[in-house]
Amino acid sequence: MQPKGCQYGTHRVIKPKGVLPQPAESISNDMALFDNEIRIDVQTLNIDSASFTQIKQQANGDVEQIKAIMMAIVKEQGKHKNPVTGSGGMLIGTVEAIGDALIGKTPLKVGDKIATLVSLSLTPLVIESITNVRMDTDQVDIKGKAILFESGLYAKLPKDIPEKLALSVLDVAGAPAQTAKLVKPGDTVLVIGGGGKSGMLCLYEAKKCAGESGCVICLQNDDAMRETVMANHLADHYIVADATDAVGVLKAIDAVTDGKFCDLTINCVNVQNTEMASILATKDEGTVYFFSMATNFTKAALGAEGVGKDINMIIGNGYTKGHAALTLEMMRESEALRKIYEKLYA
Repeated sequence: MQPKGCQYGTHRVIKPKGVLPQPAESISNDMALFDNEIRIDVQTLNIDSASFTQIKQQANGDVEQIKAIMMAIVKEQGKHKNPVTGSGGMLIGTVEAIGDALIGKTPLKVGDKIATLVSLSLTPLVIESITNVRMDTDQVDIKGKAILFESGLYAKLPKDIPEKLALSVLDVAGAPAQTAKLVKPGDTVLVIGGGGKSGMLCLYEAKKCAGESGCVICLQNDDAMRETVMANHLADHYIVADATDAVGVLKAIDAVTDGKFCDLTINCVNVQNTEMASILATKDEGTVYFFSMATNFTKAALGAEGVGKDINMIIGNGYTKGHAALTLEMMRESEALRKIYEKLYA
């Protein structure tokens, strides 16, 4: 008989006791099932952008060093939680086994291809070997196994969208789904890091929700994505600025909005110290949505106070109801957007 497990996976926590798997220092990655778990034969890990950027920098871009760092993280913690950024990513794989307590309760069956929608920073994981590292897409092919808890979110992979493309967009599905909830017709919206994977999805959704009377601004640190963004009508303005230079961003947004600033700022960058640029770009009583896992929320809170900004600040929850379906539908409804993501991320 399989042992009974907690729906949130606390039975896997090794240390410290009494915490959930995500903040835990280490969890058990023994692949023997508890009664409310699903075991997955893992095909690909999609490491979140902030984490993969940090690992690449630590490894000086050396693929073998990247592999060694990732293997060491999982060996020490039983999961892939970057010790510097605290973030993980997600995976795709095939359902290999279902715990006794979930049989008849879950729509999944053995053999289903799924993408997990919970972070690798809480997912019990075994990496037997790393077979491929795709530096430009943050994706790593492995031979290994993982455990999905009873409370774990997932999406069945659609047959009409390539797996690698689905994995790329599902990894950041929370960002465009939250954008859809936050943007109102006529809003001025700034997406910091708008030329990146999550950023372009946010631009697309912001344009759709803000409508003809709205204004959507893409801010990037270089011109590399200007033609792609503007030719595909993802933004009304493209600004080249360093998001760590808060005063520089303030001046740029002041100029493009005629001093009115933004109703909503969405931060999608994967580098530190961009909190104040987001805050200064936003008008009083506006909203900043920090999707970036590189955000320091102490800096954001005290920084807003320090400049006398009365704004709403939202932590980038990677989950909102219907986020997977919404993001996959974007790939179906916009041929232009799908072509961009197939070229860049699939």
